[in-house]
Amino acid sequence: MFRMAENGAADEVLMSRFAGGDVLAFETLYRRHELKVWRYFYRSVSNQATADDLLQEVWLAVSQAARRYRPSARFTTWLFTLAHNRLVDAHRRARPMQSLDVARDDGVAWADKLPDVASADPANQTESSQNMHILLSAVSALPPEQRTAFLLQAEGEFSVEEIAHATAVSFETAKSRLRYARARLQQVLQEQV
Repeated sequence: MFRMAENGAADEVLMSRFAGGDVLAFETLYRRHELKVWRYFYRSVSNQATADDLLQEVWLAVSQAARRYRPSARFTTWLFTLAHNRLVDAHRRARPMQSLDVARDDGVAWADKLPDVASADPANQTESSQNMHILLSAVSALPPEQRTAFLLQAEGEFSVEEIAHATAVSFETAKSRLRYARARLQQVLQEQV
C-alpha cells in the first residue's frame, strides 16, 4: 500500500514524521507532489494564478490535517481528494448558482497520449506541438465530471476505485465517466490527428 520513492521514505511515513514535527518530511512531500497537484489544478481551471492559489490551499490543508492523518489509502489518494475538494469549492465560489454538471470551455492536456521524450527532429517536434494543442482542446471539451475523472487518473495515477472515493461517487459511475472521457478523446484524436 505504501509507495516508496527511489530516494526516500514512503509518503505515508513522511506524513507521520511531519505530524511529529519533522518539517523536512513536509518539504520532501511538497517537492515530490507539488507539480502533479499544480498541473491537476491548472489543467482544470486554465488559470495560473488560480492554480497557484489552490495549490497553496491544499498544502495548507495538508499541514493542518497532519495530526489527524491516518494512512487508510495511499497518501496521493488522500492528497488528490483534498485537491478535488478545493477545486469543487473554487467552482462554487466562481459560479455560486451554476451546477458543476454544466460543461465549461477551459483547457487541459492529455499527457498520456504524447511521447514521454521529445524527438530532436524538428518535424516531430512540430507534430508533437500540434498534437498537444489538439489534446488541450479535446480535454477542455469534456464535461467537468469526465475531465475530473480523467485528470485524477492521468495526473494522480488514481485507480477507478480511488477516483470514485475522491469524487464521492460509486465505482460504476467513476468507471463510466472515465470510459466516456477516453472514448470522446479517442474520437477527437482520430478525427484530428
